Amino acid sequence: MSAAPQTVAERDAVDLTGSPISRTLRRLAAGELGSLRVLVVLALIWIIFQIANSNFLTSVNLTNLTLQIAATGTISVGVVLVLLLGEIDLSVGAVSGLASAVTAILSVKHGWSAYTAMLAGLAVGAAIGIFQGTVSTRLAIPTFVVTLAGLLAWQGAQLYVLGNTGTVNIQDQAILNLASVFLAHWLGWLVAAIVVAGLVLSELGHRRQRGKAGLVQAPVVSSVLRLVAAAVALFGGVFIVNGDRGVPLALVILVGLVAIFHALLTRTKFGRHVFAVGGNDEAARRAGIPVARVRTIVFMLASTMAAFGGILAASRLQAVNQSSGGSDLLLLSIAGPVIAGTSLFGGRGSVWGALLGALVIGSISNGMDLLAFQSSVKFMVTGAVLLGAVALDAATSGRRITRRT
Repeated sequence: MSAAPQTVAERDAVDLTGSPISRTLRRLAAGELGSLRVLVVLALIWIIFQIANSNFLTSVNLTNLTLQIAATGTISVGVVLVLLLGEIDLSVGAVSGLASAVTAILSVKHGWSAYTAMLAGLAVGAAIGIFQGTVSTRLAIPTFVVTLAGLLAWQGAQLYVLGNTGTVNIQDQAILNLASVFLAHWLGWLVAAIVVAGLVLSELGHRRQRGKAGLVQAPVVSSVLRLVAAAVALFGGVFIVNGDRGVPLALVILVGLVAIFHALLTRTKFGRHVFAVGGNDEAARRAGIPVARVRTIVFMLASTMAAFGGILAASRLQAVNQSSGGSDLLLLSIAGPVIAGTSLFGGRGSVWGALLGALVIGSISNGMDLLAFQSSVKFMVTGAVLLGAVALDAATSGRRITRRT
């Protein structure tokens, strides 16, 4: 038996052996092609539920699915940023409930315009994020403790804002339109084409940058497979939902937010700082990166996205009550990105994981609803999926470390 390679050059040579497809499969098993892996898992989930219930892949059900994941996916966008730091925010569910309560009360009881009320709700979320980020960084308190305290405090603030009313029915059509407007069929196709074009340009730009820097390029076949899978999913999704009401505006908002934050993380200095702090905050501090400022801004963005997600949820339900932001919203918002490959240990992940993870979690929940599973079973299945994703993340992280040492 030959000895294992000991040098970086020898390890790279081993990685480059075999056909492009076999190398791609090895990288897929090692967790280095997270988005492609999640798309494969999502396809399997859809096939299983379609076999179990023929209504799963109907236009009506998939349109409802996209509406269901809009709020959770929006919150998950902010959660991804926090996870990239290697931190956790347990308050996002409570923040979403409080922000939606503030928006509803200002709109219904105080006569504020819809846009002013929504801006006020987003401002509440931003203020909470700044407060929690500042407390954590300045007083060196673990974010787990700070956000756990926030979970309790903001739930209490939500009950105080709602008062004795309990439930506030939203009447302003501008707020309700967030979840009730659907794009014309031709516009849905155009949006899908724009997203695919953006993905292609982003991938080409990424490969060009790595080439100029002299870095090793990922196999072309892996990039092509990822783009083809995304294009098939997007155009196939538009084709299906156009059979019902069309592409929901809420889904367009979610995809737009994902694209914006993806650009923020991959095309700006701030994004590079986030990955650097998440990878090793002490090394980032010695490199001159303002670690405390980066952490505070990330928590501000996360809470703002939580507030936006709460407003989207209120728009879909057309009301806000004392349970808004509760139940399993926090679990699903964190589980989605983790299932999609965002590491709990920081420094690795993508904002697209918020969308893909929301689709996986939402599909499982939706499928179990169609099969009339009890809530107890749904919680246990979702918990098992989350545990499996974390275990897989830990295993693939160890495999990557082994390959590099």
